[in-house]
Amino acid sequence: MKKFNIKINNKKIIDIKNKVKNFNWKKIKDIQSWDMGTNKSHLEEICNHWISDYSWEKEQTRINSFKNFKAKVNNLNIHFIYEKSKNKNAIPLLISHGWPGSIIEFLRIIKPLTCPEEFGIDKNFSFDIVVPSIPGFVFSDAPSIPFGPRKIASLYNILMTKVLGYKSYLSQGGDWGGAISSWLGYDYENTCKGIHLNIMIMRDKNGPISKEEKKWEKEFSKKQVLEEGYRSLQSTKPQTLAYSMVDNPVGVAAWIIEKFYGWSDLRKKEFLRVYDVNDIITNIMLYLVTDSFNTSTWIYYGRRLEGGRILNCNNKKVNVPTACALYPREFLMWPPKSYADRLYNIVQWNKFSEGGHFAAMERPSDFLNDIRKFSLFFRK
Repeated sequence: MKKFNIKINNKKIIDIKNKVKNFNWKKIKDIQSWDMGTNKSHLEEICNHWISDYSWEKEQTRINSFKNFKAKVNNLNIHFIYEKSKNKNAIPLLISHGWPGSIIEFLRIIKPLTCPEEFGIDKNFSFDIVVPSIPGFVFSDAPSIPFGPRKIASLYNILMTKVLGYKSYLSQGGDWGGAISSWLGYDYENTCKGIHLNIMIMRDKNGPISKEEKKWEKEFSKKQVLEEGYRSLQSTKPQTLAYSMVDNPVGVAAWIIEKFYGWSDLRKKEFLRVYDVNDIITNIMLYLVTDSFNTSTWIYYGRRLEGGRILNCNNKKVNVPTACALYPREFLMWPPKSYADRLYNIVQWNKFSEGGHFAAMERPSDFLNDIRKFSLFFRK
């Protein structure tokens, strides 16, 4: 395990900005909606900020203000932020991002979890926080061939136990992090003692049983029709997509922003009031400065090879205590609790009135409180 300091060559930053600046917007039709994909005027507004007001140097300094490390795990260098609490009774908590997110999703919640007393919260609600970059994403090495969340879970368990030396820990995840956390609870219950999920990404091999569950499946399938495009491409032909995105920062931005927009709760606030525009750009920049957009999509291909979403293939469920945080605008519509109960040992099931897919960024207060509440199951 070695300390890691992010330092991107300024020539690369200038090159990216010049490509954004020189993008030929006239070739894009003026369709002022999101129905066919990323809205041109919204993307152009973000790109104008990117060119004129955004500072990678400032954002790089912000990321480097956290303790960054790299560790060799099964011949892959895994990048992770590791912030320890001063409280000796702090609980180790692994937080896993997904696609098209990154460690940026969690920068604003790390300190409230490691130093709760600074935010008016009882210091006993302290955590040691570990936030890895998924293999193939940004500063973590890509595997030689794609692999999925179950394999990634095995690497993360090694990171937590062998590299960092924890006998036990908790895991939190949304998006792919939800799948990774599920496999940690399933395969490594001796070390991963509990999981907190803000997504239901896994499935029961038996399918829906009750009338309520069958109704959910029908509604879920209907809503997913317009979301299948990116997922089908990334799980079958990710290399073809890569040719379009290499040296095309506006293309990468359009691909990623469309998901942030479509998967967020925008009923009460506009997009750039839900998110800080600099966070959105920095999340995109992390893919660009590391040339990792291509390999970040491999997890979809790897999941397909692993066997898809089925969790209970061996008639086993996740037996460790599981918390489920249900946000209303999660694009993967949550099933009835009866369905989830067949896959997980659910001890906490909380429904929220606001929020979407990127819960830690959209609703940080709710997100933090739900994790703290769940931790009571493990605190002495």
